[in-house]
Amino acid sequence: MNLRKLWLVFAQWVTVSLAVLFVVQTLRPEWLGDRGLGTVVVSQAPSGPAPAGGKAQSYSDAVRRAMPAVVNVFTSKELPQPRSPFLDDPLFRRFFGDNFDTAPQRATSLGSGVIVSPKGYVLTNNHVIESADQIEVAFADGHSLKAHVVGSDPESDLAVLKVDPPQPLPAITFGADEGVRIGDVVLAIGNPFGVGQTVTMGIVSALGRSRLGINTFENFIQTDAAINPGNSGGALVDTNGNLIGVNTAIYSRSGGSLGIGFAIPASIARQVMEQIIESGTVTRGFIGVEAQEITPELAESFGLKSTDGALIAGVQRGGPADRAGVRPNDVLLAVGGKPVADPQSMLNAVAALKPGTKTQLKLRREQKDIEVEVVVGRRPTAPRPR
Repeated sequence: MNLRKLWLVFAQWVTVSLAVLFVVQTLRPEWLGDRGLGTVVVSQAPSGPAPAGGKAQSYSDAVRRAMPAVVNVFTSKELPQPRSPFLDDPLFRRFFGDNFDTAPQRATSLGSGVIVSPKGYVLTNNHVIESADQIEVAFADGHSLKAHVVGSDPESDLAVLKVDPPQPLPAITFGADEGVRIGDVVLAIGNPFGVGQTVTMGIVSALGRSRLGINTFENFIQTDAAINPGNSGGALVDTNGNLIGVNTAIYSRSGGSLGIGFAIPASIARQVMEQIIESGTVTRGFIGVEAQEITPELAESFGLKSTDGALIAGVQRGGPADRAGVRPNDVLLAVGGKPVADPQSMLNAVAALKPGTKTQLKLRREQKDIEVEVVVGRRPTAPRPR
């Protein structure tokens, strides 16, 4: 009998305990603490915009500042029509007349550009407007204007257009691309595939990219911000909306973005742009040499401690370097006191010199370092492809 009472007491105690546990778990689960299993309690941020200074960031202010200055560039050109052999047939001409001809066909293409002056100057890529006979610029607010080419520079793949706006245009603010670092967040703005103005985000993947075979003068900013056909000539901006580069090319096997895009630094674009606006062309220094890269084997044979420098493979007869006494097989180590790392850096250093000025070239010749003075010439204008 006592055993039966004990069992009834135990059963009642268990029942009450389970009831209490159910009530507590339903109404006050925090009293039970974290058991490691069961329902996961997560932290939910309040709805609405993220507070200033929080980890979540928006780049809408940068986009709002830069986007009005980015335009779409539409170009077209007349395609050459092959002459039909039937036009020389007298019987054909008898039935169809001497004025019979097919209607000319036109090819269209698109790209992007950046407004650099409220007066209507637009910076874009040379390959966007090359050979075009009609150019139209469409603005962010939807209106468009006819444009003409002020000048172009195929060697840097830059060109300047001019429109005649009825009122001042919103111009981009140039940033200091010298302060750009690998890992900085950047935004690419343009018109990819003609879908309309689009913004993509990425980081600066590398700086000073050269020897890519894209332009004669290369010093690209590499980014993984998506750049696709139609983005060429558009803006690469920092998180403040300032221009740090002009989107130019992508590395792709399919035609779409693979996360490797290249932009011309804003400082170089500005130098080219100002020369084009001032004179319609770009003037660069020239000394008349052909250079090649120094391999470890060449460095050893010339007694060099490193592969820095440019081997003079050829000298233009009667050119500035020839008159200064530069010879083939000389190793160019410095231009105007600035070290030369490779043929591309030599080309950039010489191009930055003002024609007619004198500069010192440091050379390595027959195991000895010598210096010669050269009068800088003017680099010939690259022929424009037809």
